[in-house]
Amino acid sequence: MSLLNEYMQMEQQLKQLQSNMEKLQNDKRLQSELEFKERLESLMKEFDKSAADVIALLDPKPAAGAPRAASAPAGARRKRKLKIYKNPNTGEVVETRGGNHKTLKAWKDEYSSDTVESWLVRVEE
Repeated sequence: MSLLNEYMQMEQQLKQLQSNMEKLQNDKRLQSELEFKERLESLMKEFDKSAADVIALLDPKPAAGAPRAASAPAGARRKRKLKIYKNPNTGEVVETRGGNHKTLKAWKDEYSSDTVESWLVRVEE
């Protein structure tokens, strides 16, 4: 891509971003959230509290759940997520929890890794 084309593309992106910013600035929801943020920061300063203090006050559950994580066996890993791919050319479906799946490797060799990753249908726990 020539430098001029790159410049024109970036200029177009900048105009789009500026247009999006103007829309956001006129959005009542954003104004409300900004006002809330300002008031919250003001209260935090008034009572000399940090964001972590406020989070701990409002959501004490993570602190209670922390010891549970320490009781996990040493060296134990959490289960990998199940990834489901569907080849649009053949309709074949592959479900895998790791990158060593034979069919998936063959697809990546044939179609490229980026293309195969675009075939990702969903990810499950």
